[in-house]
Amino acid sequence: QQCACEIRQGKRNPNSGAFNAEPTMMFAARAVTRAAPAVRARASNVAQRRSAQTIPRLGTEEEMKAEAAAQLRARIARQKDIERATHKTEAEELDEMWKWVKISFLIALPVCVLSSSKDILFGEHQHADDSPKPDYMKIRNKSFPWECEDCELFNPECWEKCRAEKATQG
Repeated sequence: QQCACEIRQGKRNPNSGAFNAEPTMMFAARAVTRAAPAVRARASNVAQRRSAQTIPRLGTEEEMKAEAAAQLRARIARQKDIERATHKTEAEELDEMWKWVKISFLIALPVCVLSSSKDILFGEHQHADDSPKPDYMKIRNKSFPWECEDCELFNPECWEKCRAEKATQG
């Protein structure tokens, strides 16, 4: 179904073969009269699930207020039904909580302890290679900005050699 505000496009005129893109008053009136019973049926069915956006029926102000109140009552009743269907007592909630606490301590804690102890006892880790590196491994475009320009920041052996050289030179 199309509403009255839509323009009926793409319909060929059988006489001329051209497309008719103008809205017709007959089509708009027909759409309104066809849609009115469906809107009334939907509005009268208060147990029906509704979205936040509703289409009010045309009528007096009192009828519109009564319809809005009926819609609110239907929404509240639906929320209460949902709450009744999913509600658990406090004791049931506490039992569920303690079940997951027990699962956490009986399964997750031993797994963490075992994996940590395995890594500490059996895990071998790589240390940095201490052998002297060839010159092409120490390419510097500019020197470091500290007193020993060729030494890396966390290389204490290089720093000791550099300071010893500077002491003998100076």
